Amino acid sequence: MAAHPGGLTAVAPSPAGTPPGSASPAVSVRGLIRGFGPKGVLNGVDLEIAPGEFVALLGPSGCGKSTLLRALAGLDHEVRGSGVISVPDRVSVVFQDSRLLPWDTVLGNVTLGLREHDAEARARKALAEVGLTGREKAWPHQLSGGEQQRVALARSLVREPQLLLADEPFGALDALTRIRMHGLLQDLVAVHRPAVLLVTHDVDEAIALADRIVVLDHGRIATVRPVPPHIRSSKDAAGHEALRRDLLADLGVEPPASSVG
Repeated sequence: MAAHPGGLTAVAPSPAGTPPGSASPAVSVRGLIRGFGPKGVLNGVDLEIAPGEFVALLGPSGCGKSTLLRALAGLDHEVRGSGVISVPDRVSVVFQDSRLLPWDTVLGNVTLGLREHDAEARARKALAEVGLTGREKAWPHQLSGGEQQRVALARSLVREPQLLLADEPFGALDALTRIRMHGLLQDLVAVHRPAVLLVTHDVDEAIALADRIVVLDHGRIATVRPVPPHIRSSKDAAGHEALRRDLLADLGVEPPASSVG
């Protein structure tokens, strides 16, 4: 477990957003404050994520979702703030932009930074997992947007992360490709079992993927809602619709009239 500067120095009470039965969390955040100049973005966030748990982070634009993700990734050293963050040693990040190197092949992008002797074999296995066997020598510009995000997922998962941070990774994709990527991500998470924090604006995406949904508002956690498996799989249409309406209300959005009789 890696602690960021000012790391875990004392045992604090579990925050309200703690999943039940998680004695040893993969992620622990206590009193996190982040700001740019005089403006506060995160105003005392407490959060825990259990090993293997999938958490979706919802909230309006500017509420601090990406700021929290960047803090967990250790990418916000220039931002003023305080608090305690503890994360695993192996952390990977997937962004909305695939961020592939245009001058390198698909295989080269996946093995980027890997120093192990079996890096290429592991990369080929990861590409097979995301359905890109045979595209190892392709260049990024030859791939569709969905394929580029598949490469980005392979690049993240080849490192066997204990924590996967995903910042709206499907936000730039068309609706059909998004649905396919949801299924792929679910399958990959089931195999590799990292803890996941997904930042999204999409309520339906959060319900489809997450074990638990955290709503952030004005830099604080406003609501935490579990997603039971029968709702996540849409086997309970009425329960799914009720949770969706509750989340829209949490976000200050007037939900449309329900189609569930």
